[in-house]
Amino acid sequence: MSEAFEKLNLFFEKIKNVTFWGRILPWLWNPIRSLGYDAYSEFQRLIESFGKNQQDLEQIKNSDAALQHENESLKINIAKLENEIVHLREDLKTDQADATRLKESLASRDETIRQWTKNLADKEKEIALVKDKIERLSQEKSALAQDVAVLKESEEKMRADYDKKIETLDSTQKRIEDERNQEREQNHREEIARIAEMKETWSKHQDNVKEVLKNICSRHVIQYIDKPPFKGNPDNTIQICDEYIIFDAKSPGTDDLSNFPSYIKSQTESVKKYASIENVRKEVFLVIPSNTVDVIDHFSFNMGEYNVYIVTIDVLEPLIMALKRLEDYEFVKDLTPEERENICRVIGRFAHTTKRRIQVDQFFARQFLDILAKCETDVPDEMLGKVVEFEKAEKLNPPMEKRAKQIPSNQLQADSDKIQREAQAKSIIFPLKAQEDIMRLPLYEGEEPNGQK
Repeated sequence: MSEAFEKLNLFFEKIKNVTFWGRILPWLWNPIRSLGYDAYSEFQRLIESFGKNQQDLEQIKNSDAALQHENESLKINIAKLENEIVHLREDLKTDQADATRLKESLASRDETIRQWTKNLADKEKEIALVKDKIERLSQEKSALAQDVAVLKESEEKMRADYDKKIETLDSTQKRIEDERNQEREQNHREEIARIAEMKETWSKHQDNVKEVLKNICSRHVIQYIDKPPFKGNPDNTIQICDEYIIFDAKSPGTDDLSNFPSYIKSQTESVKKYASIENVRKEVFLVIPSNTVDVIDHFSFNMGEYNVYIVTIDVLEPLIMALKRLEDYEFVKDLTPEERENICRVIGRFAHTTKRRIQVDQFFARQFLDILAKCETDVPDEMLGKVVEFEKAEKLNPPMEKRAKQIPSNQLQADSDKIQREAQAKSIIFPLKAQEDIMRLPLYEGEEPNGQK
């Protein structure tokens, strides 16, 4: 019985041992809720089993009544047969007396007497069979009575268990409902406190933005303009590269954020008065509270003559540092034309050399791949195995590059001179004319000897 209601017992055990966190955390409460569905299914099966036992009991009662009725009928038949036996015995005695008296005269009736005797034996056999059947039915009746007693006892026990479990389930349900009410009240109080905190944050948003901007400007030596020299009254203005950059603080008026995106969109049009002023940067930043970002769909607006960006306090410092980097590029206008020409020449030569090196490396890569393919196809199999063994034995260890360690140019030049001296010592340096001939070789199809395509 305990195994049949394992889920139900386990559910009650879980409910008794569940903790506070187990009630409020979904990943702890969901298994208990799922177990509750299984326990409810077992409870439904218990009710169905109880109904089925009731039906079986009714059937046994009906069968018992039928057996009792049949037993009464058999008793009546036995009584009739016993009366017939009595009458037959009386008739037999009469017939035997008459046979004694009329033995000589009733010789013709001997066959009739024998027939009556045979019939009497058959009747006695039938009586014995009926007695056996009565005894068997009595035994079956006793067995059925025992089964009925067992079923009644089982029914009473199941009813007691059912009442007990229903009482426990009712108390558990009431306790769960009380705990849920307490949770709802706690969540309501926390939501009220959160809304109050949000309103307080929004009411102080403008002052917080101004204080953060002033601190950033103070740390990074950026000029904060308290009174801009132009019309209008922006919340915050800073100056970078002789340009005025405007940071307007915007926050919701109520705890309903559904209209906040529309309000921000309308404010992107209202800052047009600043963008049209000379020396004011054509990028205006609207600073919103961090806890309103979820309701904002667009964080940049292209207004044609100017752009508006929606930012939070958290990104003000990296944003201002990115704007401050514009000062680093102002020195370009101070260079002389010759200096600019030299810089462009160095960059152009570096770009050409890099592309040419990539071109040469690609050419030799194709040549090496072609040679490897020919080795696999042209070298005999018995030699190819030996080649593979030597290949596995070889190992190249190029110089390892380390992070934060510069590769000095003088070291590269020294290594190049060393390689050239070793080549001269081994007499493998080509004559100057041979080197020039090699340099004029076309590396790609369609390339002229002078290096032009």
